[in-house]
Amino acid sequence: RLLRQAQKPAGGYADLRSRLSCTMSKSAEDSKPQPGTAAEGTNAVRDGWFSEISTMWPGQAMSIQMGKTLFTGRSDFQDVMVFESEAYGNVLVLDGVIQCTQRDEFSYQEMIVHLPLCSLPEPPKRVLVVGGGDGGVLREIVRHKSVERADMAEIDRMVPEVSKQFLPQM
Repeated sequence: RLLRQAQKPAGGYADLRSRLSCTMSKSAEDSKPQPGTAAEGTNAVRDGWFSEISTMWPGQAMSIQMGKTLFTGRSDFQDVMVFESEAYGNVLVLDGVIQCTQRDEFSYQEMIVHLPLCSLPEPPKRVLVVGGGDGGVLREIVRHKSVERADMAEIDRMVPEVSKQFLPQM
């Protein structure tokens, strides 16, 4: 697991990512592609378009016109890609599934953090994020004044590293 710890910085949030510590241990055997997933080839890049096609949504697909491909790689766990899109900014794709885009990531990150944290009977002091390697959820969590410590457990070291480089606002 990749564990990132974040203490609320005294001087603000801009340099939060550089203050996170990381450790990792897990085998690639624990994360094999499932039949019908993007790792099995159900999604495609063709004629300058990325298309996400899934049996979960029969009869529809999400397609985004691609600009420059900024990163492609294979971690111990998944395929990782980042590309530019005129309409959506930089797009993070894991195993052929769109995870976030610069244009609309805030709508997911804000809803998944602020609604639960604001509905607690007492403001949280410590928070654990499982996954969230792009950093957006952690960014929103530390905006809460009550949070003294936030930890992130992420199995794939490549996701936060690539996100720091190509999605720095998250």
